[in-house]
Amino acid sequence: MSVRVAVADDQEVVRAGFGALLGTQPDLEVVATAGDGAAAVRVCRDHRPDVVLMDVRMPVMDGIEATRRVTAEPDPPRVLMLTTFDLDEHVYDALVAGASGFLLKDVTAERLFDAVRVVAAGEALLAPAVTRRLIGEFARLRPRPPSTGPALDALTPRETDVLRLVAAGLSNAEIAGRLVVGEETVKTHVSRILRKLGLRDRVQAVVAAYESGLVLPRSGR
Repeated sequence: MSVRVAVADDQEVVRAGFGALLGTQPDLEVVATAGDGAAAVRVCRDHRPDVVLMDVRMPVMDGIEATRRVTAEPDPPRVLMLTTFDLDEHVYDALVAGASGFLLKDVTAERLFDAVRVVAAGEALLAPAVTRRLIGEFARLRPRPPSTGPALDALTPRETDVLRLVAAGLSNAEIAGRLVVGEETVKTHVSRILRKLGLRDRVQAVVAAYESGLVLPRSGR
């Protein structure tokens, strides 16, 4: 079954370019495009894509607000933010709004295809170490009080340990080695963490760890 994709960008050449590239893949199908954030919200409701490529900066409604609205819908699509710079100042807000990762607009075709497939499969696009560095930098520059983050009381001590290691940039295999457990056990813990905290993926778990005060941006601990 094909992955249904929507492309939202205010530049027609970007929409057409991504659409043409994605159309070369038999398992990827562009079902809609949008030129602004408000239109992106509408096409997501009308066409129910699996993945949305969402530009950060758009007229009428920016990509961050559009992402927030799209991901608040029942059975929402995964959102990949499109940005020109790898440390765009808006990326942190986009991840908090519900995005599953981000792509540079000059991404290679193969990286684009891989990113859409990875996110459609339910994974966070960013490697854990990249996620930690990115979110840690913006959390450091714009610290938020711990009270703004989700309560972690629902987590067991072991789940809290796992979340802390996820936010520190460790992969499931590395966490398994650190805690001396099987990798499947770690996957189970991560799934329970996401469910208990109402989070969608690993990126959102890292955000939660920072915003709850569990992890301090400066030290990474």
